[in-house]
Amino acid sequence: MGFRTVVVKNRAKLDYKLNYLVCRADKETRVFIPEISVLIVESTGVSITSALLSELIKNKVKVIFCDEKHIPHSQLIGLYDNFHSSKNVLKQIEWENKAKQSVWQNIVYHKILNQSKVLFKYGFIEEVQMLLEYLSNITLNDSTNREGHAAKVYFNALFNNAGRRIPSFYNSALNYGYAILLSAFCREITASGYITQLGIWHSNEFNHYNLASDLMESFRVIVDEMVLDLDDKCNFKIPMANILNAKVRICGKTMFLDNAIEVYTKGIFNALETGDISSIKNFESYELPIYENDCDV
Repeated sequence: MGFRTVVVKNRAKLDYKLNYLVCRADKETRVFIPEISVLIVESTGVSITSALLSELIKNKVKVIFCDEKHIPHSQLIGLYDNFHSSKNVLKQIEWENKAKQSVWQNIVYHKILNQSKVLFKYGFIEEVQMLLEYLSNITLNDSTNREGHAAKVYFNALFNNAGRRIPSFYNSALNYGYAILLSAFCREITASGYITQLGIWHSNEFNHYNLASDLMESFRVIVDEMVLDLDDKCNFKIPMANILNAKVRICGKTMFLDNAIEVYTKGIFNALETGDISSIKNFESYELPIYENDCDV
């Protein structure tokens, strides 16, 4: 699996040659495709060949396209990432409600637990106590919506009371980071032979990524904390593009966020198919990436 995040910000032509991504702009830049984890096409003035797109899919590179405002709006997903996709989709349709409800309860529990850790780190002790109270009252399928109550407390504390954040900045930065996180989960879902439209809790008919929206919930805090650490006068897109290089502790091992998502997703699917919630491998801690201008073309 690759480790580079490639961001194409200006008008350019992207092509494929001898296992390299070739970017032709004011100067020519080449990047070895097996080293690429994410390609973000930020400019609408970029042209890209079908040969390159095919090779990126073969190498399981996440490709994200942005709109005219440079905000992620679509992604490239392979159709045949798993040989057992038809079988797995049938299993997905037949997932038992009790298993889905238990998995969602587990997701919400760890999402709120992770939010409480972030609040504690930033000194919001009263809010931490409120979230811990919510944790003790989470029911099957989160039928009392503890997630929604916790989110209100969490975001009000971190952002509305932070003073140094303006809504347009943190909203845009959060959405940008969430879009990259969503893309990573979509890739793992399709690579495992499932479809992203059928979620376990999210069920919006207009959302093509309901299942990815479910699975990413407990990982959102990594994006949140990275946004908190940004200068609100900076170009947030540059450091946020590096979010998948965060180091995550999971199953007693430290790995990149991209790899941790794979481990976590497989555990979720096993729990949904067997009903054994202990199959879910939640992460224990994380370390935010130090931004390096890795490959900004």
